[in-house]
Amino acid sequence: MSKPENTAEAAAERGADKRIRKTLTGKVVSNRMNKTILVSVERFVPHPVYGKYLRRSTNFMAHDENGDSREGDVVAIEECRPLSRHKSWRLVKIVTRANQVGNPVEATP
Repeated sequence: MSKPENTAEAAAERGADKRIRKTLTGKVVSNRMNKTILVSVERFVPHPVYGKYLRRSTNFMAHDENGDSREGDVVAIEECRPLSRHKSWRLVKIVTRANQVGNPVEATP
């Protein structure tokens, strides 16, 4: 018999990481905090009486270890263990980048 290795494959064999994590896609609203971004996720819900679909949004705080994302980026976030009081999501990847709008340089006459 060989000893089990401490790798992700060995853990998957033992069934340690079988929990499926929720993944959401949303837009970065704020990145002014250290290693934290605020992601707005939109969803459509039907009105209880009229049945018309309404747009609703929820803000999630997500962990951004490297600070890669900027405001306006569309990102994918994944559920994880609670990292702080309000933060239990982490950045998985940046789906699309926002257009970088710089300050226009004024022409001097």
